[in-house]
Amino acid sequence: MGCIIRKAEQLLEGHSSDVYRVKFSPDGSKIVSCSFDKTIRVWDVSSGNQLLLLEGHTDFVRSASFSPDGTKIISCSNDKTIRIWNTSSGDQILLLKGHQKAVHDAQFFSDSTKIVSCSKDNTIRFWDILTGKQIQILEGHSDWTLGIQLSPDGSKIFSRSDDKTIRIWDISSGRQIQLLGGHNGAINDIDISPDGSKL
Repeated sequence: MGCIIRKAEQLLEGHSSDVYRVKFSPDGSKIVSCSFDKTIRVWDVSSGNQLLLLEGHTDFVRSASFSPDGTKIISCSNDKTIRIWNTSSGDQILLLKGHQKAVHDAQFFSDSTKIVSCSKDNTIRFWDILTGKQIQILEGHSDWTLGIQLSPDGSKIFSRSDDKTIRIWDISSGRQIQLLGGHNGAINDIDISPDGSKL
C-alpha cells in the first residue's frame, strides 16, 4: 500500500531559529509558537499571517500557550522567567521571577487566574497572576522537572522529570499523592485520558 502525501494547508515562516513548541488557541483560530530565537509569535490559522511578535525573553523560549479564556498567553524561558501577555495588544502584562534555573513549562489553571510552572531547579510552583505572587512550591523530584499536565477535572497535577519518575500532586493541598517509577531514563512526554483515569 502506498503512502498518501498531502500538501500542508499553511506554511508559517518568521522565526529565525528552531521552533520549540506550537499550540492552538481555545477557539482554534490562532496558533502561538515559541522559538530558540527568544520570541513568541501569534499566527492566524486561516490566512497564515503573523498577528503578533512578542519580545522580552533574553534566552530561548521553552513553552507558550493560551489561557483557557483566550485573552492571555503564558510563556517561559531559559532566562528563568515566566511572562504573561495580552493576546489583543501583544503587551507584556506580568513578569514572574522565582525559579532558580531555566523554566521548562508553564500552564494556566482552568480559571485563567492561576498558573503552575516547573523548572530545571527541580521544583513546581503555583502563582496567582492577579497579585503576581508565588503561592506554593512543590518539592520532590530529584532532577530537572521537564513538564507538567493538569488533570481534566483540575484537581491534580502530573509532573515528569529527568529523575525517571512521574509524580501526581493534589492541587488543593500541594501534597504528592503518588509516585510512578519504572522508566530507565528521562520522561519526555505524558498524556492523560479524557476521564483522568489513565496516564
